[in-house]
Amino acid sequence: MRMPTILLTNDDGISSPGLNALARRLAEIARIVVVAPDGNRSGVSHAITTSDSVGVAPYHGIEGVRAYACTGTPADCAVIGIGEICEGRPDLVVSGINDGPNLADDVNYSGTVAGAVEAVLLGVRALAISLASDPDDPTTVRRWESAAEQARLIVPQAFAELPPERYWNVNVPNLAPGELLGRRFTNLGRKRYGDTISRTDELRDARYFRVWNLPGRSDSEDPDCDIGAVLRGYVSITPIAIDRTDREELNRLRLASVPGA
Repeated sequence: MRMPTILLTNDDGISSPGLNALARRLAEIARIVVVAPDGNRSGVSHAITTSDSVGVAPYHGIEGVRAYACTGTPADCAVIGIGEICEGRPDLVVSGINDGPNLADDVNYSGTVAGAVEAVLLGVRALAISLASDPDDPTTVRRWESAAEQARLIVPQAFAELPPERYWNVNVPNLAPGELLGRRFTNLGRKRYGDTISRTDELRDARYFRVWNLPGRSDSEDPDCDIGAVLRGYVSITPIAIDRTDREELNRLRLASVPGA
């Protein structure tokens, strides 16, 4: 039986412990190739490099795994990994493990999620995996191995059940394996960010600002959404479609249209 090939990427950078833990665990069930940014690219969303060359160099920091550091974004990494680095198309792309959750509206900003989305746009099934730790608290113990084990358990299910034009957004509570209550398929919740803008400098005619996305209200009370599931100790798996068409609204508009108008 042929061992599948899995391409890994992330947005925290190729030296991140989450990526290393993921590569080690998934190497038990697949041939692993890594193409990841050479530094932190958190929050870049689906940025693609079009005006400059993107460099790719061998990286020897993940034992037993063929890995490359890329000067581009997570989406660049997916493009180059699928089109150039892998010997043939990979069977799956897994982006992560992100340091911090990618829940609800986070998916619109996340470079981790964008790595998975770009893979799906290129015709390869994909997962985005995040650990619901506090990325702003360096003292927090991160349960990387717990999240990596969940990835190893979810990947075979993805091979069997993940349809085209979809990806799974996985969020793992920052808990030890024995403390996790199970896995739930969920819908995306909603987060209402409270943006705070602070002026940092002023030079001649230019003013400089920093934008902080402060947490606001969220759907934490809904156990069927990703936020509620993770807060209750469950691994959240949210199936997300690439096609963003609002079918309900489209049908309403079509029915409301006057023929010949």
